[in-house]
Amino acid sequence: MNFKKIRAIILLIFIITVFYLLIDSRIQAYSLAPTLTQADLSVYSWYEIPIYYIWDYASHGWICLLFAFVVAGLFYEFIPKDFIARRMGSKKFSGYLIGLVMAPFFTVCSCTMVPIFGSIIYAGGGIGPAITFLLMAPAANILSVIVTGEMIGWDIAVIRIIVSAITAIVAGVFISKTSWGKSIEKRFMIKNSKSKGSVQLAKTDLDERLWSSMKFSGFLAKKIIPYFIAGLIAVSYVEAYLPQELVSTYMTGITGILLASVIGGPLYTPTLVEIALGRTLLALGMSKAALLSWLMGQPYDIPNMVAVSRIVKWKVVINYALIALAFSILFGILYGILIGVL
Repeated sequence: MNFKKIRAIILLIFIITVFYLLIDSRIQAYSLAPTLTQADLSVYSWYEIPIYYIWDYASHGWICLLFAFVVAGLFYEFIPKDFIARRMGSKKFSGYLIGLVMAPFFTVCSCTMVPIFGSIIYAGGGIGPAITFLLMAPAANILSVIVTGEMIGWDIAVIRIIVSAITAIVAGVFISKTSWGKSIEKRFMIKNSKSKGSVQLAKTDLDERLWSSMKFSGFLAKKIIPYFIAGLIAVSYVEAYLPQELVSTYMTGITGILLASVIGGPLYTPTLVEIALGRTLLALGMSKAALLSWLMGQPYDIPNMVAVSRIVKWKVVINYALIALAFSILFGILYGILIGVL
């Protein structure tokens, strides 16, 4: 047995083991979220608080994170990105469907979505599906959905997917129907020309593709985890010291939804950190309606908008951001009415 086959077998065993660990944890109802509360943390010294909080999270959440990174790497490597980009036209519903369904597997935060958004535009994809892809991915990617479900609740995770999908499609369709949206499509459209012969793509061995997927998973982990840890440190102090009365007073009702939509979006909270902080605010008295608006804010943060403006016009950026903000407020209010917290 040669090296390639051995490496492929080892990687497959690793991937299967990761899937098994997550499934087993769910069968046994093992919590993947931190268990320490505000009262527990307050008894520690200031320098001990983040240590205990991070250890508490790591001891429970490593399965969740490992699974999410592995799956993100597998989809990034094995889903043909060029195939997707060239079939994401604004005139076909399938284009929006592809952007909606595939986006969650390609990202873990809003800024890493911008290069892929650009590749869709440059490859001849429609501006509408590209916007749908851009908004859906950071709001409801695999990592954020799983962590939301485990740390906060699967009811919020499912609602987050649904409202994010509606927001992403509406924004994409709206922009694709405008004259300036169509002009951007024409500017970047690639003219297909007949070519003689065909290009044979080199076949890549399974072990190389699996290894490539794991390297991408590692790249995402190195990019995200340091910021996540920094965010958890900040969240640990918030959970230990933030007065519960402050949150329960200002982060509920219509006022809470408006504040959450603004703070959770333009001011930017790194992916996963917004979930951890949202969980803390919820425990301190934030309403679930405001929490939903908070979580919906991920796609229209300022760094994302600035980066996207380098590819398309600011008119596009401002419009999709306003639509996302409006829907964040709207769905927060509707959800609040539905669960009776307004």
